[in-house]
Amino acid sequence: MMPPVLGSHRKRMATDELQEERSIPPPPSARVPRVLVDSDRNQILEPAVANDAVAETPQRTSLGLSQDRQLVIQSSTTNNVVSTYVPPRRPAKRSDFSIAIICALSSEATAVDAVFDVYWDDKGPPYDKVAGDPNAYTTGAIGRHNVVLAHMPGIGKVGSALVASNCRHSFPNIKLALVVGVCGGVPFSSTHDVSTEIILGDVIISDGIIQYDLGRQYDDHFEIKTALLDTLARPSLEVRSFLSQLKVPRQRKMLEEEMAKIMSVLSVLPAQSGLSTQYPGAAKDKLYKATYSHIREKELCETCGCDGELVTRKRLGHETPHPMVHLGIMASGDNVVKSAPYRDKIVAESKLKLEANIIGFEMEGAGVWDTFPCVVIKAVCDYADSHKAKEWQPYAAATAAACMKAFLKKWTPSPSLQDDTFCVPYPRNNNFVGRSDILAKLHQLWCNSTSQTPVALCGLGGIGKTQIAIEFTYRIQRTYPNISVFWVHASNHERFREAYTAIAQKYRIPGHEDPKAEVLPLVKSWLESQECGQWIMAIDNADDLELFFDRNGGLGRYLPECAHGTILITTRNLQVASRLTKGMASSVIRIGKMDEVETAQLLSTRLAEIDTMPGDYAGLSARLEHLPLALVQAASFIQENSITISLYIQLLDESDRTLIDLLSEDFETVGRDSETPRAVAEAWIISFKQIQNQNTLAGELLSIMSFLDRQTIPYEFLFTAGELQLIKALGVLKAFSFVTEDKDQKFDMHRLVHLVTRKWLVQNGIKQKFAERALLVVTVCFPWGEYKNWTICNAYLPHATAVLKLGEDISSRQGKLARASLLHNAGQLFSGQGDYQRAALYQKKTWEISQAHLGEEHPDTLTSMNDLAITYASQGRWKEAELLQLQVLEIRKRVLGEEHPNTLTSMNDLALIYESQGRWKEAELLQLQVLEIQKRVLGEEHPNTLVCMHNLASTYESQGRWKEAELLQLQAVEIQKRVLGEEHPNTLASMHNLALTYQSRGRWKEAELLQLQAVEIQKRVLGEEHPNTLASMHNLALMYQSQGRWKEAELLQLQAVEIQKRVLGEEHPNTLASMHNLASIYQSQGRWKEAELLQLQVLEIRKRVLGEEHPNTLASMHNLASTYESQGRWKEAELLQLQVLEIRKRVLGEEHPNTLTSMHNLASTYQSQGRWKEAELLQLQVLEIQKRVLGEEHPNTLTSMHNLALTYQSQGRWKEAELLQLQVLEIQKRVLGEEHPNTLASMHNLAVTWRGLGRPNDALELLEECLCLREKVLGLDNHRTIDTKAEIASLYWEEGRFRDAERLEAEVLGKRKRILGEEHPNTLVSIHNLAYNWKDMGSS
Repeated sequence: MMPPVLGSHRKRMATDELQEERSIPPPPSARVPRVLVDSDRNQILEPAVANDAVAETPQRTSLGLSQDRQLVIQSSTTNNVVSTYVPPRRPAKRSDFSIAIICALSSEATAVDAVFDVYWDDKGPPYDKVAGDPNAYTTGAIGRHNVVLAHMPGIGKVGSALVASNCRHSFPNIKLALVVGVCGGVPFSSTHDVSTEIILGDVIISDGIIQYDLGRQYDDHFEIKTALLDTLARPSLEVRSFLSQLKVPRQRKMLEEEMAKIMSVLSVLPAQSGLSTQYPGAAKDKLYKATYSHIREKELCETCGCDGELVTRKRLGHETPHPMVHLGIMASGDNVVKSAPYRDKIVAESKLKLEANIIGFEMEGAGVWDTFPCVVIKAVCDYADSHKAKEWQPYAAATAAACMKAFLKKWTPSPSLQDDTFCVPYPRNNNFVGRSDILAKLHQLWCNSTSQTPVALCGLGGIGKTQIAIEFTYRIQRTYPNISVFWVHASNHERFREAYTAIAQKYRIPGHEDPKAEVLPLVKSWLESQECGQWIMAIDNADDLELFFDRNGGLGRYLPECAHGTILITTRNLQVASRLTKGMASSVIRIGKMDEVETAQLLSTRLAEIDTMPGDYAGLSARLEHLPLALVQAASFIQENSITISLYIQLLDESDRTLIDLLSEDFETVGRDSETPRAVAEAWIISFKQIQNQNTLAGELLSIMSFLDRQTIPYEFLFTAGELQLIKALGVLKAFSFVTEDKDQKFDMHRLVHLVTRKWLVQNGIKQKFAERALLVVTVCFPWGEYKNWTICNAYLPHATAVLKLGEDISSRQGKLARASLLHNAGQLFSGQGDYQRAALYQKKTWEISQAHLGEEHPDTLTSMNDLAITYASQGRWKEAELLQLQVLEIRKRVLGEEHPNTLTSMNDLALIYESQGRWKEAELLQLQVLEIQKRVLGEEHPNTLVCMHNLASTYESQGRWKEAELLQLQAVEIQKRVLGEEHPNTLASMHNLALTYQSRGRWKEAELLQLQAVEIQKRVLGEEHPNTLASMHNLALMYQSQGRWKEAELLQLQAVEIQKRVLGEEHPNTLASMHNLASIYQSQGRWKEAELLQLQVLEIRKRVLGEEHPNTLASMHNLASTYESQGRWKEAELLQLQVLEIRKRVLGEEHPNTLTSMHNLASTYQSQGRWKEAELLQLQVLEIQKRVLGEEHPNTLTSMHNLALTYQSQGRWKEAELLQLQVLEIQKRVLGEEHPNTLASMHNLAVTWRGLGRPNDALELLEECLCLREKVLGLDNHRTIDTKAEIASLYWEEGRFRDAERLEAEVLGKRKRILGEEHPNTLVSIHNLAYNWKDMGSS
């Protein structure tokens, strides 16, 4: 009969009890990952998962010491620096306004005027109004919205209707009107619930209006018109949806909070603003019973002695209640309601007959409602009763204006849903291909046009406009031979006159021979006469706006206008096209690039004799942006030099300079005027000169943009002048098709134009000037690369990369320092996103520039050195980090003094580098020194002092000195809560690390409670996707894992991985750390294949991103080896462990904790293969070093002693095992406590040893004690509690107590199936043992 398994499986469960480094390979130093801190940067760097480990290795949060720091470059030429504040664009015309605000009282308008962010009336020409409009307007911007404020001459719905009607004529595109001011409130709209109670100063937002004085007057009563809600125009569906959103309590609370912020800003305005934001006081907010009337009109209650019974107000119990926002029906009419009984009567009737719950009374909304989609926003200044108090009106007007601004801040409107008769100087181009859709549209416009508006072909130079015009005129001549066709060159005044003169001479226009005759008006008059017959005139190269429209009228006045003639214009300038076609957009045809089919046809007709390979045409077309002229130029070069298309493509790909040289080659083609430059590049340079002449700012912007990345250039980069000037300049660039603008105000520049512009700058000797300006623009706009700026930094990064490549073009000191500033900010972005290689590269360049231009001892130079040291530490390059930090420290001590905050910061950071290397004594010594100085110089409660206490506590914990760590952490948390607040990041970091200390001491309930509290606060304060929140979720998952709560751990870790991949990226160190630990959770559950797959994926990325010798890469190799071993793949495990050990010995040193961990686990692998002597030798070596370096009572030393005992146990050397285990147990009870999980693990394994020594009774007694404590401390379902039960069941079986063994083993099996899964190795062991128990029961 086969006995139950008492060998490897059972013993393996015992062996794993304390062998934390085996199943949790990352070294002790990885338990408390820390980030170096620099006081020169306003950052608490907290990559809580940067130095990752698996399973029971939570990440520590380290606190920074400093205030934010950015290198700021002050430009001496202020007009070259781009402002980072960008108001909304000034509307070009009145029709661009879409929001109107209407106020009846001057106090209301004063409050609204005060919340304007920009006043357009002060920043440009007035917008005026249509004839006959008597309204007075104020225009400006509130937030991102351009608004017009209409001032009413008086109150009432008739006046508001007139104002709205006139406003509609002057501002025809108003989509939303806000009627803002004061109103009377209904104190209790439904019940006396606090949420519906309305007090003075509250704001009412209407979601409907009832005109309560509209209806039928009978002899004995008045009846409100019941269909009114349907007759008044409702706001748009978009507005109604927005109002529904505001009814959600959370949204309304956010609106109220924003309103409060605005009120606080208004409160500091100077007294002469005419605004009053002072709350009059709760004592003055009196609500009398509805039956009590005011004693005397036109006197205040205090004066006339009103003393009626007051209604109790719950909200007025507070000293200064905050204004609340209420959404509901507003009653509107021409009467000022000053009667509480009448108020209540209207409210009751509306509720009964209209099912409408009125909450306010006002006088203007009904007048506006039928003209515009309208929302009334009014604050309560009285209760629509006889006890009115004027003193509440200014305050109510201010709260209404603040609410309106908050409303507009949240309001996001959707974007709005645009022979002798043929005088052509060129032969027909027989190689013309494509463009059939454009030719068809031209023909349609020509056939269907009755207005004879000119038609314009508009597009980039070289896009094929002239070729299309030539082809169209030849088709017309062939189809309609009786129609005359004229061709006029319009590149300058002389060419235009020359063409008109040729027409006059050819057709012998009467008077053309008179030397005094003006040929231009002569030809115009002739063309307009009926005797000329039908004609088409092509005006080619009409690019110069001033040529056609100067102060004297320009050449545009000589273009004929008649029913029998058609003008076809070709132009690069959309502004010219628009003016010449009288603003008819349908008459302007924008010519874009050819498609792939068309370009293939074009090239095949010109390169028919050239051998081609598949993809040649597509490749060449793509590189030349499908530009017809560039393709024809390329074909000409290929033919002339007898080369292949592939070789030409190689030349294009060599460099931008080669590409420009090729675009500058002369060539011949049909339809090119003799005076037009032959080369594509030269053709564009002509356009550059035209742009420069037409608008100097446009030329400057084009020059700056040529040094940026050509795509998604932000509007902010171009904000170098006034709004109107900028709009005009960008209009010129768009008109020439050099740039395009998307709906988000981002600009793209044509790739080839981008390159040719630089050549133009070189030719004019101004490349360096504009390269430096481009650098300054990006430097000023690119923010410090902290998490909250990641979105904008990533958007600007391509442009930062582009200007940073301009090293040789930046020669001035100011330019060099600007480059250093940009490198500094971008380096922080890379560091925060885990791209340490690029961060180190940028930070090293920053250091070199600062050193050269500021000197070695300048604060900015030292900051850049400190940044670089921090990044080196993140890369595991501790020696380089230490060397650099020592250098910074030495300079700061000498220049700033030993007690300067920056000097202390350097000492703190150096201590953290020591700790990362396991040099805890040196770290502790330095931290104690810093702490002593900071307490004396800064005070015990200064944030920097608390940070030092925090990090010193972590150093204590790394040495296993948990009591000292806990004491210091509790002290830091208590002070931080009091000084910084419970939600401050430093407080949360200290709470987080205190939780890890509790966890290290086996106090999991306290640890979990603290971590859950920290996570909840971080989610609320920072957001669910903030890196710090994700780090806390990650570490909470690790705590669940350490307790064997694998399902909870897996769920949380999966959630963290999913968010991190989306927010940080798949290759960010924090994402990889979470994936790494998720694999460990799979491993703990026996899901080895899933674990291995994930570990291989993480390892591959880490090798590529971090390097093969980075500590995190080694941790991945280490854990993968553990997974191999768990599957019995010992040779693969051993090979990987030896590789890790060799690197760690070389990089970290033989006594580093990580190196010892590798030796420890390699010993375990030897043990698994029965290579006891090798395992023992390695374990003894580890133990000797740990005793010397860490001390005999350090947790890692005790773990090594424990596992050495298990090695003895595996060889049947029970006495030696017992001696060692008793020693470990005695120390653990004294140092960790009798209920610490590690102490209990030692009890468990000592019992196993006594069992091996033939002392079953002693073993059973110890196991039962261990079980009792584990159930109490760890819980009934903890996997270690279950392991102890399994060991007791095995003892029962050994003693022949089969019934007891069966009962306990069945209980163990049930729990393992539920917790571990049916296929977990431990579950299979239970099945095996239970089966043999049943066999023995049968045989007995």
